[in-house]
Amino acid sequence: MELFDIAVIGSGPAGLSAGLYGARARAKTVVLDSGPAGGQIITTDWVENYPGFPEGISGVELGDLMVRQAERFGAEIRSLVRVEKLETEGADFVLTIKDGEKLQARTVIVATGAVPKKLGVPGEKEFTGRGVSTCATCDGALFRDREVGVVGGGDAALQEAIFLTKFVSKVHLIHRRDRLRGTECIQQDVFANEKIDLHWSRQVAEVVGEEGRVAGVRLASTKGESEEFLPLEALFVFIGVDAQSDLVADLVELDEEGFIVTDADSRTSVPGLYAAGDVTVSSLRQVVTAAAQGATAAFDAMQQIDYRVCRVRWDGYPQGS
Repeated sequence: MELFDIAVIGSGPAGLSAGLYGARARAKTVVLDSGPAGGQIITTDWVENYPGFPEGISGVELGDLMVRQAERFGAEIRSLVRVEKLETEGADFVLTIKDGEKLQARTVIVATGAVPKKLGVPGEKEFTGRGVSTCATCDGALFRDREVGVVGGGDAALQEAIFLTKFVSKVHLIHRRDRLRGTECIQQDVFANEKIDLHWSRQVAEVVGEEGRVAGVRLASTKGESEEFLPLEALFVFIGVDAQSDLVADLVELDEEGFIVTDADSRTSVPGLYAAGDVTVSSLRQVVTAAAQGATAAFDAMQQIDYRVCRVRWDGYPQGS
């Protein structure tokens, strides 16, 4: 069984930063991900708030740069490899991956991220991929010069609504409250955009289709007003995320929503097991915070590894030496 100093699960900004810091510290480091390297950032059209890029940078390019930098210092990145099980073995960890292959690691950093929540209404599942989407970057261009809807009131929903106006004729922004939750400057951009119509105090009750495609949505009122039908050709849903923490749900402390609880050094409740990025309890889930948490986790992991190595050597000395 191959032994690594640091095994990172997830290759988004948190995982790649952990891989970079671990490998650069001369730790034998592997980064594993069930998807392509780069994580969800590679589905983001444009990143404007990551330091060092005053004009912004595409998500695909930023993800690629992070991958190349981690590999340059020796991190081994394995894409399309799902970790099926994570177990403790003494002071180490055993990771079981495809076909029963096992890896051993002195420390593990969980950076599995979070995935978009679903509405859970009739028609959503049936028309996912046929007009219902959680990725405007991926699917926005398919609806050029058409009317689409966006559900949500946070930064993600507002940014994606603005992005969609590059392609579509009209964006209907649907929010269950009577005020938005997004950052003030992004709200101002939304209000100033003539292609965005806001539907206050409304929530999607059903996605309605016709000939196998989305034809519109039934909107229920959160204030007791009558229901209405809104013709649309696509619906983009941005109502939050679910933590991808199932792998460690029986190992570490989670909050009530399933996010991993960590301290300031990204340590979980299990020694040697760290978590970083969107899978953790955090008030801000951004590329820059994920990268910082990944770096912190790797730094602390290296300190623990060095301490263990030194302790083994010290305990091996004869008394009185």
